[in-house]
Amino acid sequence: MTEPARPTFHGFEQIPLREYAERAYLDYSMYVVLDRALPFLGDGLKPVQRRIIYAMSELGLGATAKPKKSARTVGDVIGKFHPHGDSACYEALVLMAQPFSYRYPLIEGQGNFGSTDDPKSFAAMRYTESKLTPIAEVLLGELGQGTVDWVPNFDGTLQEPSWMPARLPHLLLNGTTGIAVGMATDIPPHNLNEVVSAAVRLLDDPDASVRDLCEHVRGPDYPTGAEIITPAADLRAIYETGHGSVRARAKWLREGSNIVITHLPYQVSPSKIMEQVAQQMRAKKLPWLEDLRDESDHENPVRLVLVPRSNRVDFEGLMGHLFATTDLEKSFRVNFNIIGLDGRPQVKNLREFLAEWLLFRTDTVARRLKHRLDKVERRLHLLEGLLVAFLNLDEVIRIIRTEDEPKPVLMKRFDLSEDQADYILDTKLKQLARLEEMKIRGEQDELAKEREKITSILGSKAKLKKQVKDELLADAKKFGDERRSPLVEREAAQAISETELVPSEPVTVVLSKKGWIRAAKGHDVDAAALSYRDGDGLLQAVRGRSNLQVAFLDSTGRSYSTVAHTLPSARGNGEPLSGRFSPPAGAGFVALAAGENDNRFVLASSYGYGFVTRFENFTGRNKAGKALLNPGDGEVLAPAPVADAATDWMVSITSAGHLLAFPLSELPELDKGKGNKLIQIPPAKLKAGQEKVIAIASVRQGGELTIYSGKQKLVLSWRDLQAYEGARASRGNLLPRGFTKVDRVEVGA
Repeated sequence: MTEPARPTFHGFEQIPLREYAERAYLDYSMYVVLDRALPFLGDGLKPVQRRIIYAMSELGLGATAKPKKSARTVGDVIGKFHPHGDSACYEALVLMAQPFSYRYPLIEGQGNFGSTDDPKSFAAMRYTESKLTPIAEVLLGELGQGTVDWVPNFDGTLQEPSWMPARLPHLLLNGTTGIAVGMATDIPPHNLNEVVSAAVRLLDDPDASVRDLCEHVRGPDYPTGAEIITPAADLRAIYETGHGSVRARAKWLREGSNIVITHLPYQVSPSKIMEQVAQQMRAKKLPWLEDLRDESDHENPVRLVLVPRSNRVDFEGLMGHLFATTDLEKSFRVNFNIIGLDGRPQVKNLREFLAEWLLFRTDTVARRLKHRLDKVERRLHLLEGLLVAFLNLDEVIRIIRTEDEPKPVLMKRFDLSEDQADYILDTKLKQLARLEEMKIRGEQDELAKEREKITSILGSKAKLKKQVKDELLADAKKFGDERRSPLVEREAAQAISETELVPSEPVTVVLSKKGWIRAAKGHDVDAAALSYRDGDGLLQAVRGRSNLQVAFLDSTGRSYSTVAHTLPSARGNGEPLSGRFSPPAGAGFVALAAGENDNRFVLASSYGYGFVTRFENFTGRNKAGKALLNPGDGEVLAPAPVADAATDWMVSITSAGHLLAFPLSELPELDKGKGNKLIQIPPAKLKAGQEKVIAIASVRQGGELTIYSGKQKLVLSWRDLQAYEGARASRGNLLPRGFTKVDRVEVGA
């Protein structure tokens, strides 16, 4: 069954919107991929770059010419070949002129063409001048020698080349980036000598693998000279698969007591580095640095000076931290997505790329030689006719003087072609001198030798390959240079931990009853004497260090932590912990602890159960905290610091005035949980809430325990505590009259 014809009106076809949108989007996508974003493998250029280079050559802006206003070039490009925005066209021109953007710049600019600080700070095109660099001749040198296909420009009034007859694999030399529809390309620049060496290796050994070629192409070579620290095996994997990432690191040296950064990774601006370092200094995350200066100038494009606080600073550690936390070390994506000779985009490995480019180059050389051969043979043909005229000069003159139409008579009389007859008739009289015959015969001999040589090359694959190889080596000798980006395998940079960055100073952390937190400098702080908000007061205060963690326990037994130096100053009322952490609904903060990871604490609930745990188990950067103590239906008690878990005594005091002391070694060490029973409380009283554990302490051997009850205090020495010694989970003994209500306890040395 045939599909019915679609209705038309006014000569237009009517199609569904879905079909039209799909067709339009596919057309747009193909345009972006093929004619805007991705480079062609042969010359390594995008259309706008190719048109800029060609327009400049047509304007006579070669390397030896005087530069002209960039606006002139841009006007020609957008008026003749590239009907798009002038700003985008000029930006593409500037990019090819920036020595910090292009490894081998194709354009030489005069005026402000941007800087490493801000590549887009270039002056307007009416102010700058430009011309081609010598290496652009590698792209243009063979353009008029029959090496490319020519196509009409956008309005059909001019012809433009479909590609440039590149004598070198320009795409690898300068690299490129581009984003198309559904695909992108990121090709880093490489060293010319290395690329040519690999191409020659592949010419000599067509079976060479990527591993073999990587003996020549050792890695990218960026224009800015930073170190490439990616391991050789990873670089080889990039060239084998066509994608991956390369890591570059700034170069630095010591000048006296200062650190001087001399080279930055590709496309990293000095101002951004200064901003990143200064931001850390303002946040007090770089206490080792005293000052930083930007001393960059024309002689030293990059010179960033970092001034440490003293000569005792670990320079390697400091730079490792900066590498990890700033753009002094940066990764670059690699994706060899290229439009191949078949006109299709594809991700290629190094061998596929070079093999296909060598096909392109071989075909270009063959076309150039064939074009030259045609010209030589035509010239020989014309010289042959001219020689006939010399040998019969009187007869030729007679025919020209007497015949109305001498051309057909000459052709018939001397068996000449039309081109030969035209050439004889166009010859000037002064060329008819007797000596000209010798010049003609000499030119014939030279052209005959050239024809024989060209024919020999075109007839032999080996000779054609040698011709390509010789030309590659000649260009490498002319334009090659040393590698700028040294390949240095280094370990990945590690940021210095926050505890090492912050100076270790004594602080007293104060928690109020309503959950407000603050930190006062020093350990001789009377926390009870600080000012509190109305209706609030001191809950607990602990001594710690500014660079260590402080942990907080909520009423459900969850633990939260932060570094002490991040807490607000005690000059004010502090801030609520609920703003930093997210405890469960209805839970409040009831205790805190401070110490190092290996410090031990006793955790217990008012139900009389507890265990020993390391301070490391308190800490965690999770805003929602971590489960630590299971208090059951009881309350969470303030953690008791442990001096020596093997010799300390565990002390528990109940609200009925019972005190029990037993060896702390009888308690288990756990990461979290409920623990073991500490002291015996009658179940009925415990259930009714008539008695509970109100304080715990760990007393070191030879130490003492001070118990506060109202205005009274009771000091129990290590010997005194022996009167309350008993087995774990026993009842203990009663405290003296007046101390049945204990407010707090303190442990002394």
